[in-house]
Amino acid sequence: MIGIEDVRAAAERINGHVRRTPMMDATALMSPLGDASVALKLELLQVTGSFKARGATNRLLSLAKADLAKGIVTASGGNHGLATARAGWMAGVPATIFLPTNATPAKIEKLKAWGADVRIVGSAWHESNVAALDFAERTGAAYFHPFADPQVVAGQGTVGMEILDQMPDVDVILIAMGGGGLASGVATAVKALKPSTRVIGIEAEGCPVLLRAIEAGENIGLDKITTSVATMACAKSDDAIFEIVRDRVDGIVLVDDEEMRKAAAWLWFEMGLAADLSGAAAIAALREGRVAVKPGERVCAIVCGAGPDAILG
Repeated sequence: MIGIEDVRAAAERINGHVRRTPMMDATALMSPLGDASVALKLELLQVTGSFKARGATNRLLSLAKADLAKGIVTASGGNHGLATARAGWMAGVPATIFLPTNATPAKIEKLKAWGADVRIVGSAWHESNVAALDFAERTGAAYFHPFADPQVVAGQGTVGMEILDQMPDVDVILIAMGGGGLASGVATAVKALKPSTRVIGIEAEGCPVLLRAIEAGENIGLDKITTSVATMACAKSDDAIFEIVRDRVDGIVLVDDEEMRKAAAWLWFEMGLAADLSGAAAIAALREGRVAVKPGERVCAIVCGAGPDAILG
């Protein structure tokens, strides 16, 4: 799907349109994260509140003006929708965002504040996506896939390049996974530039779509999704994404919704960070001991999205 040159091109294209997010060491903790040295990549401070702004902006800037004449459309659990709504705002064209019923009210309100036309369809992303694709076909709106578009994945891969620049001695990178776009982009960049670094994906226990696909040896889907975390709920990934994850991600572990809620509360209490549940997934994996980390290893946990989950309880 993509290589390191695509990620480098995306970094140049989106420079000045998104933020270079900071890295924060997790130190002076009341409740430590084990023996590893952990730093947090703060993508929750990205434009619109998540890494998704990178991919959506790269997709936008890769299109000709004529391609945007009928507006843009996507289906999302929330974060990609926000990034696409901002892309519409940047281009001065309408953005229509299809969301499942489990999208959080906070993200729905934020989408409306960006001027998006929000439509609630289906109980999970794949059902919302059917409606979004139909809308694109009927109206001619440009469709922004949240994870299966090469330009989107290349944009997400810029997170990996930044991590290696900010933390060149990193041994392990932990990444929340829904459809797998972020993990695919980051793994592509990291394995090209520092192949010894382990890339570990974290899926919701109620939606282990890529773990089950890798176990099966093919890109199978799930019959049922039970997680309440809309941003990590995907019944089936893309074939190309599956292949990248299979070949470049070193392992996948699972955390449940309650573990992510506790991790979000940890981030708020210990670090003063308001992360959504997907943004807390990497910390949940560390707190629950799901990732084998040797003493002294340098770990980067990507806090990929913002939200009031920990604050609201």
